[in-house]
Amino acid sequence: MRKIYIFDTTLRDGEQSPGVNLNTREKVEIALQLEKLGVDRIEAGFPAASPGDLAAVQAVAAAVKNATVIGLARAVERDIDAAWEALQHAADPCIHIFLATSPIHRKHKLKMEKEQVLAAADKAIRYAKQKFAKIEFSPEDAGRTELDFLCEVTEMAIRAGATVVNIPDTVGYMTPAEFGNIFKTLKEQVPGIETIQLSAHCHDDLGMATANALAAIQNGADQIEGTINGIGERAGNTAIEEVALALETRAALYGAKTGLKLTEIARTSRLVSKLTGMVVPGNKAIVGANAFAHESGIHQDGMLKEKTTYEIISPETIGIKESKLVMGKHSGRHAFREKLLDLGYELADEALNAAFAKFKDLADRKKNVTDEDLLAMLEEKLVDTPEVFVLDTLEVHYGNRSTPKGTVSIQVEGRGVQSGTAEGNGSVDALFNAIDLVTGEPVELDDYSIKSVTDGKDALGEVHVVLLQDGVSAQGRGVSTDILEASARAYVDALNRLIEKRKAPGRRDKMSLI
Repeated sequence: MRKIYIFDTTLRDGEQSPGVNLNTREKVEIALQLEKLGVDRIEAGFPAASPGDLAAVQAVAAAVKNATVIGLARAVERDIDAAWEALQHAADPCIHIFLATSPIHRKHKLKMEKEQVLAAADKAIRYAKQKFAKIEFSPEDAGRTELDFLCEVTEMAIRAGATVVNIPDTVGYMTPAEFGNIFKTLKEQVPGIETIQLSAHCHDDLGMATANALAAIQNGADQIEGTINGIGERAGNTAIEEVALALETRAALYGAKTGLKLTEIARTSRLVSKLTGMVVPGNKAIVGANAFAHESGIHQDGMLKEKTTYEIISPETIGIKESKLVMGKHSGRHAFREKLLDLGYELADEALNAAFAKFKDLADRKKNVTDEDLLAMLEEKLVDTPEVFVLDTLEVHYGNRSTPKGTVSIQVEGRGVQSGTAEGNGSVDALFNAIDLVTGEPVELDDYSIKSVTDGKDALGEVHVVLLQDGVSAQGRGVSTDILEASARAYVDALNRLIEKRKAPGRRDKMSLI
């Protein structure tokens, strides 16, 4: 297995993402986590860009001890001097010099001929060699540079003293076949190419950054440049975590691996997301929230039988505790049963079927069904109380200038569905009065409380009521995404418990012991 070096430019190219502005403390915090991740080289910034950037690169250089710290510079002496000022006390300093080489850049940006580009780059590298032992040179927009000229530029950089030559697909224009061919050609045609490392720096404008980086590796690249979470200019850079896991997962194909501590990937991703403010998309490869989440019933069934049926990467590999079987409307009975077992509930077939039907009803109304949702749903009927009354439907009519009215339909044991309408001092009171009308049970509401059992606007609400009847009390509990429905369910539940207590008068009332 040959080693692929990782050049992380999260602090430089990543910070160029629109809206991202890291301060010195944040840059150091990320750099130290990158060091813990095992990144070989950290591009800390562009020292000549501003005094603040220079100071930040200095701070990173002082903090990092086990990785090369790099500063970016244009092919001009003042930029090289600024980079040296920032990096001279680093444990392992390196300068990264760039100069555009493509026809469109030579004509419109630099207004230089090929010979002038070669001379300027040669002069800059030789000047930097007086200060730096390690020099990386990048022919900017190499992907759109004539291949014969790119060979000439690379040969010049080697003669001048570069230790790494980076081939950037600056605008994300290349396809894997084209980009891989560049490395193959350089390896075959440039004298002295074996004395330096070849690097690949890809952008994701056409969504091919990771594919292009892997193509470069297959054709001889020694180093991959990228960012955590793929952040960067425009559509971003190669996502380092994607390359690392591709090499790890397909080791037999690529015959190469990084030196990264893969279990630090998830933590590094979260830190970069938090400090940059760039949210990782849920479907992002490797580090997205859904990367190890399964909702489809077919997938969940396969996962429960053998994880590799639908997972080619173990979540533990990147530092995530376990995969998630997301409980939603696509989940099947097998996953539901396993989830209940995880939560400590083993239900008989009949009870499982009833709970599963109730879960499906909840899943149709709630986007994400959490463990807390399931617990609340199960505990609502934790005590097996005979149901004399079963809530069927309810309606509430309310206006801020009218008296609330509640209508309920209740399945009454031995009498079928009975309906009733009543007014009240508020929507809940109207519902309770309607229930009293239908059931004919004279009760007193002793306690009523509401709490949210899950998060979000579609959170489940839990209602707890205590009813009194002839000195006997009973508690009821109702859970729903609609608090009025939860209230009605709790009230009916308490009524059923009161009736059960009436049938067993010798049983002591737990509430009376408080």
